Parts: sequence; C-alpha cells; structure tokens
Amino acid sequence: MTNLSSTPEVEQQSMHLGIALLPILVLILALGFNVLFVYGDDALSGSSQMIIILVAGFAAAIGLVRGVSWKTQQASVVSTIGNAMPSILILLLVGALAGIWLLCGTVPVLVYYGVKLLNPTIFLLACCVACALTSLVSGSSWSTAATIGVAMVGIGRALGIPDGLIGGAIISGSYFGDKISPLSDTTNLAAAVTETPLFDHIRYLLMTTGPSMVISLILFTVIGLNLDTSQSAVDASLVLNAIDEKFNVTLWLLLPPAITLALIIKKIDAIPALFVGVLAGVACALIFQQPLLNEIVNQDSYPMYRLVMGTLYGGVDIVTANPQLNDLFGSKGMYGMLGTVWLILAAMTFGGVMEASGMIPRIMQSVKSLATNFFSLVACTTGTCIVTNFSTSDQYIAVALPGRMYAGLYKDMGYASENLSRTLEDTGTVTSVLIPWNTCGAYHAAVLGIGTLTYLPFAFFNLLSPIMTLLFAWFMIKIKHIEPKIDADLITASAK
Repeated sequence: MTNLSSTPEVEQQSMHLGIALLPILVLILALGFNVLFVYGDDALSGSSQMIIILVAGFAAAIGLVRGVSWKTQQASVVSTIGNAMPSILILLLVGALAGIWLLCGTVPVLVYYGVKLLNPTIFLLACCVACALTSLVSGSSWSTAATIGVAMVGIGRALGIPDGLIGGAIISGSYFGDKISPLSDTTNLAAAVTETPLFDHIRYLLMTTGPSMVISLILFTVIGLNLDTSQSAVDASLVLNAIDEKFNVTLWLLLPPAITLALIIKKIDAIPALFVGVLAGVACALIFQQPLLNEIVNQDSYPMYRLVMGTLYGGVDIVTANPQLNDLFGSKGMYGMLGTVWLILAAMTFGGVMEASGMIPRIMQSVKSLATNFFSLVACTTGTCIVTNFSTSDQYIAVALPGRMYAGLYKDMGYASENLSRTLEDTGTVTSVLIPWNTCGAYHAAVLGIGTLTYLPFAFFNLLSPIMTLLFAWFMIKIKHIEPKIDADLITASAK
C-alpha cells in the first residue's frame, strides 16, 4: 500500500520548483483568460469549475509520472473534500435561509427600515461598521454575510449604491471581526498553531488591524461624500410604499436574524444555528405573511406546504409595485448555491492532488529557504499564505500550514510567536475572500450575489491588511523578541 504521508516528501526532494509551480501557473492563466476574455461574471456558472477540474487532471498526471499513485492522490482528494463538507452544508442552509427570510418578510423589513434611516452619503460607512460589530460579536464573517450582509445589499441597491462598493464594505467589516474576535475560528486557529496565548495574539493583532480598519472607514466615508447616485437611486417613498403594500411590516420579523445571531454568539455551531434561523423564518412566514402566501400559491393540493418547500430548495420571486425592488426580492434557495458547491468540490480536488503529489510541500520548502532577516521572514510568510489560498482554496490550510512551517524559524531567529500569528491573520485569513475559487470567495459571492472580482477593488480592509503587516516588518514597528530565559542558579551564584 502506498503511504499517503510519506510519498509527497520523497517526491518533493527531487522535484524541480518549476514543475511544482506549473499547475498553479496554468490554473491562474486559464482562469484569467476564462473570466477576462470569455465569460466575465458568468464564469462561475460552470466554465471555471471545468477549468479547475481539467488542471487538477493535469496535476494528477504529473503526480503519476513522478510515481505518486492515483490511489494516494484520490485519498488526499477525498480527505480534502471531507474537510470542506461543513462549509458546503452551511452554504446550502444559507440558500434556504435567503429564500425563507425573503418570503417571511425579514429581508424586506430590513430594507424598509434601512432606507428610512440611511442615505447614500453615510451608507458605506454605516454598512462597514454594522458588519464589523456583527462579526465581532459572532466571530463569523460567513454568518455576518448571511444575515446583515444580505440586508445591506438590498438597502444599498435601493439607495443606488454600486454593487462593488456594497460588497467591499460588507467584506471589510465582516473580516474585521472574523480576524480579531475571540469567538472566531481563524483567530483561535492562528493562536493555536503558533502556540500563542489567545488574548496576547489579539492584542498584538490589533496593532496592524486597527490602522487598516481606520483607513478603510476613511476611504468609505470619502467615497460616500462624493458618490453620485442621482442616476440610479430610487425614490425612497416609492420603495417604502411598495414594501408596505406587499408585506406585513412589523419588527417581529427581525426575530429570525436575532435568534440566529444569538445562537452563534452563544457558540452554537453555525449549521444548527442557521437551521434554527430557517425554522424561525418558516414560522414568521406562516404567522405574519398569510395574505402574501395566499397571493403566491398556485397549487391545488397542499399549497402552503408546496410553497414553503419550494422556497427552501428552489427559491421565490416576489413581485412588487416597484420594478427595481423586484430584482432585490428574488432568491434561488438551495438550488442557487449548487454552482458554488460545484466550485468548492473542484477546488478541493485540485488542492488534494497538489498536496498528495508533493507540489505544495515543494513550493513551501522553497519559499521557506528565502527567509534571511525579519522582513524577508514576514514576506515569505505572507507569500506562503497567499499561495496556499490560491492553490488549496481553503483559508484554514492557509493559516495552519504556514503556521506549522515557520514556527520554528521565528523562534530560531529570536522573534516571539505573536509576530507569526499576526502575520497569518493579516494575510491568510483576509485574502481568502479575494480569490474566486477559494471557499470564502465563492461563498460570499454566492450569498451576496456580488462577484468576487466586483467587490475585490473595494474590499479595502482585506487589501490593506497584508500591506500593513509588511510595513510594520520593514520599519520594525512593535516587533516582539523572545525574552531570554534567566537561569536562577546562575543569579544565585553571581550574588554570592
């Protein structure tokens, strides 16, 4: 039997770096051509998935030529996909959540009050702050996007804000909390793999995270003050009247997101918390939106049952008196998430093949050898995190793998583990959502209905974080060194 863990190590010793990088370069070039010149925003409908699968086959062929059996590669693929299954389940539940929260009136009510309270000038700032606070208390960018993020998309579009800016504000705020919240899985993971006390890690991380967030908020404020929405903004009164005519507007409809966030804050896992949110949405639809349900049903047998089930798995389209709202009040339910699920499966297949064939370990080995001083050490860590996000499509691997790789090197060079844990979060956590085929990028694009490349230029916090950590390293700002251990016996002898 082929040994899964040992085979890649044997292969990486003699593998040329160019061979290890070849599948990644082919993937980037092929996806770039596919998106920029052929399919554009429609690339995730299937063409990008096929490219990833084809390049995974190319990488697998290289592995076979180099003596890594298909059985070994397949085992790695299955293991990698298994690690992604919780994300896939969350994605499907979010699809059901989006549909039922639309039908029950939760999303329309959030849009209703958002339009009443906000205006285009302050929207981007308010959106970023609201998402930051939500992710800070929930510890999850995914949950934030699925709840307040979806509502902010509706409000922003109703106010005439461009999609890219809306998505950038949501992503920036969501990843602020995901990065520093003690409830965040990536925050705990970065601390764990580097053996850094959690709150020491968070305190040290705030030194770079704080300035990145302040600059982001300033940018969103300046853009908001200079934003011209006169050509696209809708009349607020028309929006409010259209929602009021179609839905029973009541604050009780805020219960589903409130319950969901409360469960997440209580450290209930995302899957059961979202499932409860779906059930709460069903209950609110049956209690508060009977006139709307009666208007939509078109079946003779079990009409309400068919409507609710159809909304969960197939989505719903609600027609209002305002044509611009009709685009907002549509959802494809679980069905709408299947393209993203396909993308994740394809990306995990590619990552599993690259890992089993020894290509990822070979790349990491080469990058690690470049670290000669503190700045180059941080730069190598940054590059490793980003390359891992590109090649494995998984944010957790992009934090855990470089964390294991560089922990000893930071210690040998006399630098405290907080330097490494901070760099992992500043680069591995926040860049995952900027890559279309990464699980994070695919998830947020599907949930928000805004393409990854559309929001990428405006996700200021995520773009600034890696730059900030490199600047701190270059100018040696707040760099913590390992304190030398004091030998008690030596002190005693010296005193005598």
